[in-house]
Amino acid sequence: MSKLIAPSILAADFANLQRDVEMVNASQADWFHIDIMDGVFVPNISFGMPVLKAIAKHAQKTLDVHLMIVDPDRYIQTFADLGATILTVHYEACTHLHRTLQAIKATGMQAGIALNPHTPVSVLEDIIEDTDLVCLMSVNPGFGGQSFIETTYKKVKQLRSMIDTSNSNCKIEIDGGVTDKNAKALTDAGADVLVAGSFVFRSENPTQTIQNLKQIVD
Repeated sequence: MSKLIAPSILAADFANLQRDVEMVNASQADWFHIDIMDGVFVPNISFGMPVLKAIAKHAQKTLDVHLMIVDPDRYIQTFADLGATILTVHYEACTHLHRTLQAIKATGMQAGIALNPHTPVSVLEDIIEDTDLVCLMSVNPGFGGQSFIETTYKKVKQLRSMIDTSNSNCKIEIDGGVTDKNAKALTDAGADVLVAGSFVFRSENPTQTIQNLKQIVD
């Protein structure tokens, strides 16, 4: 299975959002990664429904929507209506995680679970078969541009083993601090999808940077 690159729109130029969305469309990127933050679950507010609606109008690739919010169940149908392909909720934000995943799938979206750096992958053992994607946070969620947490490699290997043992088709996504220095090690450890924000959008040539990442992991 080829490895996927998902540029994080959180790092885009919000004053030129359509331009940056069209850059991703034209690049070798596979998905758009879109972080929705509420200022409660994480200490930052990103953007909400109107901005996602604007992105969806121009995006021509998979919309990978990552909810860093409390009580995400309130908005599942809304994000489905806005065109999300994958909806990821945080393990730490869901009291009834199985029910939340079923509600996401009932709308036709794929269901993902995100884990904060301090949360062990073992908490997913009883639910991995109901999950399409696990997003491992390799920085503390809330802000872009942070340094990669090295213990992520161990978590990727543990999660890959769990997925293989359960015969699940779940993908492993890494979110935070991904660069050309760690991309290969992450996919070698078992990651399927790499989210890259600042590394892509703050580079001199984002299209070339995405192409370089694809070549590294393929």
